Amino acid sequence: MLTGSSSAEVPFSIDRCYALVADIEHAPRWQRTLESVEVVERDEHGRALICDTVSDAKLTKIGCRVRMTYEEPTAVRWTQVQSDDLVAMDGSWTLQELGPELTRATYALAVDPGPIGFLAKPLERAIRPAVIGHQAEELLLALESGA
Repeated sequence: MLTGSSSAEVPFSIDRCYALVADIEHAPRWQRTLESVEVVERDEHGRALICDTVSDAKLTKIGCRVRMTYEEPTAVRWTQVQSDDLVAMDGSWTLQELGPELTRATYALAVDPGPIGFLAKPLERAIRPAVIGHQAEELLLALESGA
């Protein structure tokens, strides 16, 4: 299992941060490793529920169908429901209000790439920075640019 997280304190309200991370179909505009999101099904509130995603994991493109869950305004989570590329994947954005205009944003990802045996540690070192390393900083940049 490859796991990791990145956090940043961002000078924006938790509501503003949540609005950006919950806007799943537009996430490829500001998350460099997320190439595309196609909404397959929406929930009763019109939010993306089931999505087909393509991510650039540096060494390869990874396609997954994921199920989204929302805990407004503190979390957005996703779980893989289908993939030809991975055994399992779970991820989340969690937000903690530190003040009226200050939020700690944490991106976490756990991926089971399957039986890669001796390649696990070299593969993890190669893809960790691309897949996990800078997500929280990308959120800050997106908020600062008005995304």
